[in-house]
Amino acid sequence: MVSKKDLIDGQKILIVDDEPDILEALEEFLPTCDITTATTFEEAKKYLEGQEFGLAILDIMGVDGYRLLEIAKGKGVIPVMLTAHALSPEHTIRSYKEGAASYVPKEEMADIRVFLNDILEAKEKTSGGGGLTGWDRFMIEPSALTGKRRTRSFGKN
Repeated sequence: MVSKKDLIDGQKILIVDDEPDILEALEEFLPTCDITTATTFEEAKKYLEGQEFGLAILDIMGVDGYRLLEIAKGKGVIPVMLTAHALSPEHTIRSYKEGAASYVPKEEMADIRVFLNDILEAKEKTSGGGGLTGWDRFMIEPSALTGKRRTRSFGKN
């Protein structure tokens, strides 16, 4: 059986944020991944259209993350939204409806490896069985109260 650690290792990830220190920190937290960074919508769009990625970590506000989410989803990239704080219920619903696999508050980005492994594990468990397709039935949601991650099912029974 593949360990959680193995799921994220070697993944090609696009990280998009308008704050260079956030990009640097995320690169440091993901040393075994093939990371490409972008600081603008235009730069990220160019990468998404010209390269293949397994995951994209997208800042919602500074780089028009919802438009990038649409592009990433269309390319088969697993999108993860990065936020300055926990999402409002409206943004959580919008992120899910538009195809995000998860969101990560910036104050919890030190745990990004755990979040991404959880997403890949959920995708692995759901793909190929029971009529489920990839990650679209699950959103990995951080819990600010317990510090633990939980998989939230958005059933389409």
